[in-house]
Amino acid sequence: MKVLHTSDIHLKDYQDDRWKTLQKLIEIGKKEKIEVFTISGDLFDKGIDAEALRPRIRELFSKTGFKVILIPGNHDIESYRSGAYFGEDIEIISDLNKPYETADLRIWGFPFEHIEGEEILSKLGSLANILKTDKTNILLYHGELLDAFFSRKDFGKEGEGRYMPAKLSYFKDLNIDYVLAGHFHSKFRVWELENGGYFVYPGSPVSITRRETGRRKVNIFEIGKPPEEYPLDTPHFEEVDIELDPFKDEDPVKMIREGLEAIHPDAKILLRVTGYIDSSRINMSESELVSRISKITEGKLLENDFAFRDIHTLFEDNLFKDFRNKLEEKGFDDEKKRGLLDLTVKAMLGVKL
Repeated sequence: MKVLHTSDIHLKDYQDDRWKTLQKLIEIGKKEKIEVFTISGDLFDKGIDAEALRPRIRELFSKTGFKVILIPGNHDIESYRSGAYFGEDIEIISDLNKPYETADLRIWGFPFEHIEGEEILSKLGSLANILKTDKTNILLYHGELLDAFFSRKDFGKEGEGRYMPAKLSYFKDLNIDYVLAGHFHSKFRVWELENGGYFVYPGSPVSITRRETGRRKVNIFEIGKPPEEYPLDTPHFEEVDIELDPFKDEDPVKMIREGLEAIHPDAKILLRVTGYIDSSRINMSESELVSRISKITEGKLLENDFAFRDIHTLFEDNLFKDFRNKLEEKGFDDEKKRGLLDLTVKAMLGVKL
């Protein structure tokens, strides 16, 4: 049996990038012949979005050929309480003690609540006597894992609050084979549980904020085997940092173009260009270089930071010329010589080290 695991899609508008990403995931599910599609919270960004999109969701989650199992996250916790119908293939788990079952699989859901510590342990403890080993047990969970180092940006725009924080040790005495988690946006992460199972964050399948950079992924795996990354062709943000070197015989436009060639076609680029240029050598001013960069990134650039400087006048300074000549006379190796040149440039430009 094959399972697709995702979370944190944060749907807002029909036919936007997030909606199209969900459509793509459904097509991937069909292509990969999955039997279960799990969403570990925050399918919707807000309750009002769930209500507005529900008629479309019904169409999307009908006749897929697989079951869609989801739990409420902290963003869409109110979206399912009225018993609204979301589609014939959807099963919403709103009670931790009432799993979804197939012949070989039992899926439990821990819907998001504003609880932590002992309350989480108590609720998980209630499963201990009913988690039988006759089937594979999966737990859907939406919250933070305290065993790993995360920064606030890993969870999107959640502020400083804590969201169902748990430790791997909370699951060690439970017959759980997979904890399929949500809430952690930034990337795919896996931890092994003491009982031999796995705790998995797939990361959001589409960039929700500018903090989620890099190609997005979902978790597609065969029951009984480890979680597995499945790279997606979905919209995402990509950071590109390019440092220009005035001491190298390089065409900065060509250098930037080549740096962008490896970027995924669905990526929106967060470009930062630093370093220095010698405008007399490259026959191009700062403004002209910015214009050329803008042309080659047209349609792909989400944000730019042009922090490079033209140091042509410094290169023409007699004191700097004398210093370069003396370096050559000293016979320093290239690394030593380059380090001294960099220090001198920064000192003469008044840049703090």
